[in-house]
Amino acid sequence: MYIIIVGAGNVGYYLAKTLMNAGHEVLLIERDKRRCALLQDELGEMVMRGRGDEIHTMREAGADRADIVVACTGDDEDNLIISQIAKWYFNVPRTVARINDPRNEGIFQQLGIDATVSSTNIIYHLIEQEIETGEIIPLAALKRGNIEIVDVELSTRSPVVGKRIEDISLPPNALIVCLIRHENAVLPHADTVLEPGDSVIALVSAQDEPQLRKVFAEEQEV
Repeated sequence: MYIIIVGAGNVGYYLAKTLMNAGHEVLLIERDKRRCALLQDELGEMVMRGRGDEIHTMREAGADRADIVVACTGDDEDNLIISQIAKWYFNVPRTVARINDPRNEGIFQQLGIDATVSSTNIIYHLIEQEIETGEIIPLAALKRGNIEIVDVELSTRSPVVGKRIEDISLPPNALIVCLIRHENAVLPHADTVLEPGDSVIALVSAQDEPQLRKVFAEEQEV
């Protein structure tokens, strides 16, 4: 895939290197002259100086043939403009935007940006979940946050240990899709019996996630 990344801070830099090592064609756009020169010494022609929120820069970058444009500058307004130009002017199939202020996430979604990443929200939810249960960890959100992928590590005190999956009363909008057992991925079946130490990967609607948490919650010692 051809991927354009706008913003060569730490996030953009490491993302570009990771994608490049995975075999993708990557162009990293950076507006700062000194930062750009430094990165060009290391990465060569995959770094371009310019403003990703300007149409002529994106045209020069070949946005009309890009599969994905990632806007990951430190400014939400710039990221929104970059994503809008990519999506609506160059018809880029997928746009991904970094959000620094989580209050802006709704605006990005309303304006049709395909995917947003808010590190603030991710860390917040990780902390929130750890405090409340110590078990269920959200891995990602699908369909703009309505469906969550969660990871539940089962302890010996979990009430579902020793039970078959078909005997567990899951919330109506929850589905166990994978088990990690002894560092191996296992596709579960209805008669699969859960064991201590299993990591259960499940899909669940955001509204049913608290109910799922109760299903797996450890029984309290008396």
